[in-house]
Amino acid sequence: MSATLAARLTLRRPDDWHLHVRTGAMLRAVLPHSARQMGRAIIMPNLVPPVTDRAAARRYKAEIVEALGPDARFQPLMTAYLTDGSSADEIAAGYEEGLFRAVKLYPAHATTNSAHGVTDLANVAGVLARMQDIGMPLLVHGEVTDPAIDIFDREAVFIERVLLPLMDRYPALKIVLEHATTEEAVAVVEAHGGSGRLACTITAHHLMINRSSIFAGGIRPHLYCLPIAKREKHRLALRRAATSGQPWFFLGTDSAPHPTSAKESGCGCAGIYTAASAIELYAQVFDEEGKLDALEAFASLNGPRFHGLAPNEDTITLVRDGYTVPDLVDAGGSNAVLPFRAGERLDWRLLQD
Repeated sequence: MSATLAARLTLRRPDDWHLHVRTGAMLRAVLPHSARQMGRAIIMPNLVPPVTDRAAARRYKAEIVEALGPDARFQPLMTAYLTDGSSADEIAAGYEEGLFRAVKLYPAHATTNSAHGVTDLANVAGVLARMQDIGMPLLVHGEVTDPAIDIFDREAVFIERVLLPLMDRYPALKIVLEHATTEEAVAVVEAHGGSGRLACTITAHHLMINRSSIFAGGIRPHLYCLPIAKREKHRLALRRAATSGQPWFFLGTDSAPHPTSAKESGCGCAGIYTAASAIELYAQVFDEEGKLDALEAFASLNGPRFHGLAPNEDTITLVRDGYTVPDLVDAGGSNAVLPFRAGERLDWRLLQD
């Protein structure tokens, strides 16, 4: 990365290691936002029905590629949705042919479209063992679903009850603890990241909001996500981790578009749409922390290194002359999406090629 008078940043093109793009009209509306910034993205498989096998992944990838158009440089990296009935042979075949980049573990009913998720890790022991043998990463939504556990404690409890025993049971399995939200998550990744076994993604919104933000001046449904934002001490821990330069922390937006009607309802959907301005949001945070020189590692280098890929060869440039986040994204009909920080002014703007 190069910086000139702290007014211009050039860095390797970043990747998004956790992205939801949906399907149909919604996909066509939101995908260009990610494609203008990112070189690659791990595509989440929690469609209805979920992407559980190679045939479904091929169809989904084809839809994404068609929506991108022939000249796009953006590459979707497909994932398999892990279920109690997943086939180790099917998943391994998808990885070996280069179709599946990783497997996604949703504890059943933990978040949006996770009803088909894993009910007991014993049910997928064969799949996990095979993944360990072939070096295939496991991407983990790190929350327990026990209703007796407070929603703000579910990540910390997951680390103790599930993640650490999982690491003991499969000592060579590569794991990404996705969308970390707590100082406990930061601590466990710092403790084990040096082994090359454990890493984590951090979202822009968890770097910018805490749980009080959801109730500032009233209930703000567009700030509701899972894992839910935590106390201020956790937000500060995430900011220290993201800007630390440590190679086991990297960019994953968990950008999750929902129509405004689904967010502003009696039972609103979990998810925050950040893809409209993802790299500008991260630049804002790193600038506020006085760590712009650490942005390239977090956004462009650490993720490829963990996943065994080369960094993107091309670059992007941001300038400090201001950028206003779009007010609404039209996804057709009544499916408008409200981006995170909609209508607000950010300091950094991505220059277009």
